[in-house]
Amino acid sequence: MPRTLHPNPLRLGVNIDHVATIRNARGGDHPDPVRAAEIVARVGGDGITAHLREDRRHIRDEDLRRIQDATDLPLNLEMAATREMLEIALRHKPHAACIVPEKREERTTEGGLDAAGLDNQLVPIVDELKGAGIRVSLFIEPAERQLDAALRLGAPVVEFHTGEYAHAILDGDSTRVAAELKRISDMAALAAKNGIEPHAGHGLTFDNVTPIAAIPQIAELNIGHYLIGEAVFIGLEEAIRRMRELMDTAR
Repeated sequence: MPRTLHPNPLRLGVNIDHVATIRNARGGDHPDPVRAAEIVARVGGDGITAHLREDRRHIRDEDLRRIQDATDLPLNLEMAATREMLEIALRHKPHAACIVPEKREERTTEGGLDAAGLDNQLVPIVDELKGAGIRVSLFIEPAERQLDAALRLGAPVVEFHTGEYAHAILDGDSTRVAAELKRISDMAALAAKNGIEPHAGHGLTFDNVTPIAAIPQIAELNIGHYLIGEAVFIGLEEAIRRMRELMDTAR
């Protein structure tokens, strides 16, 4: 069924990392993240997100080219601000590179990139990515200090970390939920006003995505862990379709 066209459409990028996590738990080639990418393309996803971590705990180097060869959807490569990851990005030339913080000991990316405190490290990486025609995004907290840093660095895109919002909902703290929503909304408006395209992601689910999707300036949501988890119960196609429907309804 064709999607309804909205005056201010919201894109869905699907992070397929955890298909690879399951594969790597046993070794071998199954389940193949490339097959997940093909499903995303078939059922209305707008992009593929993959995080090549330094310890290769899920996506592997060889997966990147296979994903790019399997679908015409844009690839958003999440990467640490390191020379190794920069060289991989320059070699594969994904549509976009989202620079994220990375600690080997953490299970997932627990907070946003401190763009304001890492100017010297980020400047050459951002410049080289942009010079190669790769769209640069910074995964940051929805805070004015971090947004100012993105503006100084010349990043065309920021992705706001929505983890605090998701945790506030799980804690049943309605005051904190309202405060986080306002913070994300205010920063999305400020980003757009300054010519930066705001995206959002982390911890988004069927139950909490609607208020984030309703923020008019946000152009894209990147969602992975939840969709892959739901796929165990309802299938990946249905999980993506349901998320897509919730996002479209919010607009």
